[in-house]
Amino acid sequence: MQLTIISGRSGSGKSTALHQLEDEGFYAIDNLPIALLPELVRELSQKPIKAHQKVAVCIDARNSETELQRFRSLCDQVRQYADLRIVFLDAAEDKLIKRFSETRRRHPLTSSALPLADAIKLEALLLEPIVMEASLTIDSSDMTVHDLRGAIRDRILGAEAATLAIQLKSFGFKRGLPIDADQVYDLRMLPNPHWDEALRGLTGRDQPVADFLDAQDDVQQMYADILAYLGHWLPKIEASNRSYFTVAIGCTGGQHRSVYMAEKLASALLPKHPGLQVRHRELQQ
Repeated sequence: MQLTIISGRSGSGKSTALHQLEDEGFYAIDNLPIALLPELVRELSQKPIKAHQKVAVCIDARNSETELQRFRSLCDQVRQYADLRIVFLDAAEDKLIKRFSETRRRHPLTSSALPLADAIKLEALLLEPIVMEASLTIDSSDMTVHDLRGAIRDRILGAEAATLAIQLKSFGFKRGLPIDADQVYDLRMLPNPHWDEALRGLTGRDQPVADFLDAQDDVQQMYADILAYLGHWLPKIEASNRSYFTVAIGCTGGQHRSVYMAEKLASALLPKHPGLQVRHRELQQ
């Protein structure tokens, strides 16, 4: 039996993720009290029903703090009966506030004494025991509903066919580090196409930008160093039973150097890692 737990802060897309898994044939349960999780899994594992071989459960901060603190021990009980995968969704706090403001939904932790911004911060603290156990974190800050459904399909369901699901993500440091980064490379010391007016409006996917960066010795040395590191260590990361690994590659704005580097590394790594995915955070708004 395979159990996927979906969790995360309110407004990050938990319902969307759960619905996507349900559409893919998972038996889906929303807002399950944590204390019932071992009993549920034990019961389902004893029933030879095909529909219960893949189960997705959404757990959030509506559980009591005491029960949330027991999350790790409850997961240990669950692993006796099921192959457990924990997915945590999150987004930048300003994005979460904007989403609640636009939809006019009430945050489950807000009250007359606890405004929205404080409720979002409190929720992060309450969910820390789940974050610590998560096998995959997805940053939905800049995702549409369709983007998130695609990410769930590719990263969760795609992992069933590949031992290690690798994602290369370009980003701009001026907008902060990606929440879901496992490893970060900083390219800000490399020559910047932004200062060439002919290249400023293009991206790292465009040939003139690629030609400019291909001609820079430091860029090629950085590429060789990163490729050598990933080529050596990705198989060892895979051997450690990791299911997901996100490599974040950043420059100042996330438009030229990081995009170019992510694409170039992907081309070199794909033959040995056919499930590898590339995402450009600043180009997908």
